[in-house]
Amino acid sequence: MLGIEHIGSAHDKAQLAALLQAAEERLHVGQGLLPLETASGGGRPAGQAVVEGTASLIVWEALRGVYDALGFDAVGDEAFTSLVLGRIIEPTSKADTVRVLTELGVPTPSRATFMRCLKRVVERDYRQVVSDACFAYATRDGALALVLYDVTTLYFEAEHEDALRKVGMSKERRVDPQVTVGLLTDTTGFPLQVHLFEGNKAETKTLIPVLTAFRERHGVNDIVVVADAGMLSAANLLALEEAGFAFIVGSRISKAPYDLAERFRTKGNAFTDGQCLETTRTMGIGKAARERRVVYQYRFKRSQHDNRAINAMIARAEKVADGTRPLKKDRFVKIEGATKGVDWDLVERARFLAGLKGYVTNIPAATMTGPQVTAAYHDLYQGRAVVSDGQVRPCRPPGVPPDPPQHRSPPDRGLRRPGGLAGRSSRDGAEHPQDHPTLRPLRSATMTIGGTTINVPPRIPADA
Repeated sequence: MLGIEHIGSAHDKAQLAALLQAAEERLHVGQGLLPLETASGGGRPAGQAVVEGTASLIVWEALRGVYDALGFDAVGDEAFTSLVLGRIIEPTSKADTVRVLTELGVPTPSRATFMRCLKRVVERDYRQVVSDACFAYATRDGALALVLYDVTTLYFEAEHEDALRKVGMSKERRVDPQVTVGLLTDTTGFPLQVHLFEGNKAETKTLIPVLTAFRERHGVNDIVVVADAGMLSAANLLALEEAGFAFIVGSRISKAPYDLAERFRTKGNAFTDGQCLETTRTMGIGKAARERRVVYQYRFKRSQHDNRAINAMIARAEKVADGTRPLKKDRFVKIEGATKGVDWDLVERARFLAGLKGYVTNIPAATMTGPQVTAAYHDLYQGRAVVSDGQVRPCRPPGVPPDPPQHRSPPDRGLRRPGGLAGRSSRDGAEHPQDHPTLRPLRSATMTIGGTTINVPPRIPADA
């Protein structure tokens, strides 16, 4: 024995295999090996480290951890999990999701498995299972006080209507068959429940069924419902009130000249930043008529935004007037016979109301002041960004023909990932992936060294 050299200490089989490889190389330092005499396969010398495979485990395990933390593992369907996470990483078709998962290097179900999974989604009512998990997550620190309801439409490039896809009022001004999607969220924009309606169903007709079903399912009573002006109808507000819901609904600014007529007559439109004005409005007719509390707020920042929008619309109207732009649904365009021009009276009225925003509520002023009403509306309405990614497709319900043509919508429509999946940290403080395109290229490796298989994690950049 010429001497003993300490190579290192091992705490598991993977470290032991690496140390044995290092010791083997140290024994034969500077000495070459004949691959044909000592090959372990593929022409490689025996004992040399071999990469068996790689996978993007960082992004996959991070998303899977969030998925489980939200309680979605209650579904108990690995094919469903793979389909959901694969389409979060890269929104695409069911067939192409197989490609996405294969590139990630994770277990990949076949397209046929995904199709069978979609049948189970309907048969086992996965939507309700996920909704229950969302509710449990949103209420883990206390009961809900405010919820937001919003609606969007998703259209299909299909020639014929069916039981669900109907031609209706389109937010994209299209005449294709569409579906109407109603989404209920909490104060952070976290989704609580999603409903799918026929494409020709009026938005105002979706509100009560969604809220009633939500209350019956979860036993929620004392909540305030916030919705935009699209839900503002006397019948809707009366139905909400009779169902026992408090509400804050955005009001159309066109009502301001009537609601604030006395204020404008005596003091004009001079307001201080953040100033709130209280008034009432009679909504409904006959026995259904109700005096509704209306709160208006002026914001200087909103005034700047409104005036920029007005300037842009004036520019478009002037182009229509001089014939350099075709007439569409442009505001401020006045047509007198064959002559087109700018309606400056309408421009002046719009500037007069710039910066104002109205809210209709049935909550007494003693319970919630005007500033509290506006704050509740705006804090909650940040969650409206949830309804915003045209890549996501709704699951096929019963009665819809198999493999319908892919629908397309602009980027600001659809359903986005819930809060926590896209943010740096969720409300429980746990770190979550902020940008999966950054994490996706980071691939873990499975290696064989001296007959022992080890997993090697990637180096994670500081900005990942």
